[in-house]
Amino acid sequence: MAAADDALARLAHDRIDHRFKGLPPDAEGLAVGALAAERRCLFTGGFTTPVLALSTEALDHNLALMERWAAEHGLAFAPHGKTSMAPQLFERQLAHGAWGITAAVPSQVRAYRAFGVRRIFLANELVDAAALRWLAGELTADPGFRIVAYVDSVRGVELMDAALREAGASRPLDVVVELGAVGGRTGVRTEADAVRVADAVAATPALRLVGVAGYEAEIPDADEASVRAWLRRLTALAIAFDAAGRFAGVEEIVVSAGGSSWFDTVAEVFADLPELTAPVLKLLRSGAYVTHDDGQYRRKTPFSRHPEQGGLRPAFRLWAQCVSRPEPGRAYLNAGKRDAPYDLDLPEVQVIRSARDGSLREAAGMTVTGLADQHAFVSLPEDAELEVGDWVGLGLSHPCTTFDKWQLIPVAAADGTVTDYIRTFF
Repeated sequence: MAAADDALARLAHDRIDHRFKGLPPDAEGLAVGALAAERRCLFTGGFTTPVLALSTEALDHNLALMERWAAEHGLAFAPHGKTSMAPQLFERQLAHGAWGITAAVPSQVRAYRAFGVRRIFLANELVDAAALRWLAGELTADPGFRIVAYVDSVRGVELMDAALREAGASRPLDVVVELGAVGGRTGVRTEADAVRVADAVAATPALRLVGVAGYEAEIPDADEASVRAWLRRLTALAIAFDAAGRFAGVEEIVVSAGGSSWFDTVAEVFADLPELTAPVLKLLRSGAYVTHDDGQYRRKTPFSRHPEQGGLRPAFRLWAQCVSRPEPGRAYLNAGKRDAPYDLDLPEVQVIRSARDGSLREAAGMTVTGLADQHAFVSLPEDAELEVGDWVGLGLSHPCTTFDKWQLIPVAAADGTVTDYIRTFF
């Protein structure tokens, strides 16, 4: 773990320069850690717009809430790292009880390993020979490293077996059969297909079957009934595999599902799993919780169905500046598609910070109607109090396509004091 600590520590020594948009021009050449130590104000400390900020308070709240919720529901937790690709957030998630970090592609696994992540759940099929050869080297070099990957086809098993054997892996790669749904994403469609894939895994010493998994949100037209039915199929598959002796010799049986929309239903169905021949690792993989949002996940979070269990807080705010008021009822901000996500919802105008006196007020009646590359088009009442130069705080929808637009993100307290900077690796 010393190497991981060193890699994280080195992030504080990176130098501020043109790579990092929104940061103060007069900080050029300063180490990131030195800039953080200055505790500059986001609004008066020389930051340029547009600038994305994360809320210190919201991050702390969300990390603690999900740690408590998972523990209370008997779930292990491997948050999906593709959401942020931010090793500093991975470290905090692991410190808050995460079993490991989930990845989607081999390049993400490599990034995780560069920062010392010891347990990785690869929620995707892996058939790339070059990536498998690299992974074989990781398994050989680090006996404490554990990775679990999806399989969903006999051909995929053959490709994995050939690459791992060629690389001379010192131990087998743990795999789970992925259950999908007709018209959905990856994963076997039938239990008979699952058996065929499991048989193929059993026939090669390069792989070891340790469980079953899938992603319920990709069920077409998913609702609570269809998600629950699919989860019942998943747990029944685990029970059937165990009864057939397919998990003989494994230390724990992995049963995994759970994005950010249905983890309450996952918890309810997983709670009904009977005892199997080995302890069951009931693994949830929600990723968006760490920042939450002001759109997609505000609508879909299970906490909206169970408010008595708490609630996540949106941690993102994109600050842009009004740069033009050329006609009544219309304003233009200097943030656009290069700065804000737009794949699920347009940004939400929330607050105005006056350029005259620094006062904050609600942005009543203001709506983003479109985005260009570097502009947001805002519709507003003709008598709206918005002047050229005012800062506009925008709420965002979809963390995954927010993080990937920013390489270094200020973390700010409620009073605007910037306490840290989060580096991303997309």
